[in-house]
Amino acid sequence: MISAGIGATMLATAGPVQAQSPLPAPVVPGIPLPPQFTIPGLIPQMNPAPPEPMKSIGERALEVAETKVGSAYRGGATGPDAFDCSGLVQWSYRQVGVDLPRTSYAQLEAGSPVSLDTLQPGDLVSFYGGGHSALYAGDGTVVHASTGGEGVVRSAMAQMPVTGARRF
Repeated sequence: MISAGIGATMLATAGPVQAQSPLPAPVVPGIPLPPQFTIPGLIPQMNPAPPEPMKSIGERALEVAETKVGSAYRGGATGPDAFDCSGLVQWSYRQVGVDLPRTSYAQLEAGSPVSLDTLQPGDLVSFYGGGHSALYAGDGTVVHASTGGEGVVRSAMAQMPVTGARRF
């Protein structure tokens, strides 16, 4: 029969148990490591895919605007079911966390000026002296709320006189 006093005495005199880190597994040349120990990058088929580049705020706003292609045009409308031109731009940017002014003229004064030869998807493009706003969609096209009865469409920039461009 063992006395409880002996166990308690042994624990008291032994002191706290120190945690030890595990010893590394020995590496023996010519003997492959088991699959659970492979290191990505050392075996070609184990290379992870590179991460996708992060999209700019403008690209994200353009993606939002493109979901509204086919929506109705209505003067003064700011979405989500109908838009005027500046309402579409404002609403699209708001969905990605950027607050823009309400009118086309005010939007042309916001952000940073961009030359037409450096346009990136999602940049604001202004037409007709600042009275019409659109989002650059690449390849010389814009997504905008057209007043011509078409609603939200993708159109060639060459169809309208460009006034300027902005990046947010």
